[in-house]
Amino acid sequence: MKKIIKNGTIVTATDTYKADIEINDGVITQIGSGFYSQDAEVVDADGCYVFPGGIDPHTHLDMPFGGTMTKDDYETGTRAAAFGGTTTIIDFCLTSKGVPLKDAVETWHNKAKDKAVIDYGFHLQIVEMTENVLKELPVISKEEGITSFKVFMAYKNQFQADDETLFKTLIAAKELGALVMVHAENGDVIDYLVKKALEEGNTEPIFHALTRPPEAEGEATGRAATLTGLADSQLYVVHVSCEDAAKKIAEARSKGIDIWGETCPQYLVLDQSYLEKPNFEGAKYVWSPPLREKWNQESLWNALKSGQLQTIGSDQCSFDFNGQKDLGKDDFSKIPNGGPLIEDRVSILYSEGVEKGRINLNQFVDLVSTKAAKLFGLYPKKGTIAVGADADIVLFNPKVERVLSAKNHHMAVDYNPFEGMKIKGEPVTVLSRGDYVIKDKEFVAEPGRGQYIKRANYNEALVKKEDAVPSK
Repeated sequence: MKKIIKNGTIVTATDTYKADIEINDGVITQIGSGFYSQDAEVVDADGCYVFPGGIDPHTHLDMPFGGTMTKDDYETGTRAAAFGGTTTIIDFCLTSKGVPLKDAVETWHNKAKDKAVIDYGFHLQIVEMTENVLKELPVISKEEGITSFKVFMAYKNQFQADDETLFKTLIAAKELGALVMVHAENGDVIDYLVKKALEEGNTEPIFHALTRPPEAEGEATGRAATLTGLADSQLYVVHVSCEDAAKKIAEARSKGIDIWGETCPQYLVLDQSYLEKPNFEGAKYVWSPPLREKWNQESLWNALKSGQLQTIGSDQCSFDFNGQKDLGKDDFSKIPNGGPLIEDRVSILYSEGVEKGRINLNQFVDLVSTKAAKLFGLYPKKGTIAVGADADIVLFNPKVERVLSAKNHHMAVDYNPFEGMKIKGEPVTVLSRGDYVIKDKEFVAEPGRGQYIKRANYNEALVKKEDAVPSK
């Protein structure tokens, strides 16, 4: 059914203005005023901002880790994302040595089938760069539209790849027009520090942070940037948590290296002291990289404002406190890494960023939606409000005040890391391709309506010249 959104304030990454939006067959067909149609449903957005749907470029749904499985699958995870104002996610497809890439991709398609309520795509993990992998990558990239590859520099003996694999991945990505993503921590150093801490009887959650120091993240970020420059390729650093890593990205960009950085809400508002909570409560905040000392937050906010960090992911990877996190009750290294973060990503950035004057409205939209759409080959169908774009739209009430809590969130887990946090702003109605997913704060969609998206490659992505790094 045709819809007309009236009386709202449209906000994109570049403009803020009052106008109405006409939607037909899931696409924005007109933007202006005075629209009238007998067969159209009128959606009153009075008092609301009208944002393009959020794009979360970093999620882990239905993912195995540490002998258990993330609590949120594609149904609960995408539903929670929609409640939070996100209409597209890009999830990580994990692979294994010796197993064809196409088998891993098929596994992830099956995870999402008949469950996702919003649109989704995949990043592909690279654990080795063999002749078989090199032969498969062009096929997977073209047939599946998977144009971003993830390399872990940490989690030794589990996910970690060596520098040779990273470098070969960068070279292959350059040829394919793909974007390489890195989890940048020095896994070898961390492995040594973890073993040493356990040998000394240090088992509490705080030692998760103390054995993964910011220097290990900064070093790995700098190393990855150097290899990217050497390969003349392109890099995206996920979940930047500290000043050390943000500075390495800024330095590399100043040299003309094609590098981008993502941070997450948890690193902007939470700090290392949360891991010291008594009665094992600190385990709720165990994820990697770990939370840092509070002073790092200002550096991250400044990097977002100045454009040295460009996107906000959630790094959603949820485990129950009771029954999963407590697997590491006597050994912090066995606490499943990750948190329930997908739902509050957009609202926290609005409340802590826009409302507190750290970033402006247009920067906010760019950070939670537009830049990720451009970098990952979704733009202009996703990530903006324009004629011809998918009608992925969020009506956001900026005036409402609320308290974040596990009592009212929609994730499948038994705690919320932002418990008790007072924020301002709330998604009220969320449309995906013109269909209601959330209507007046109620879930109204059917599981399985979400569509898999084949993405354009990095070289084809419509990134404006002013968005790019200086030419070499």
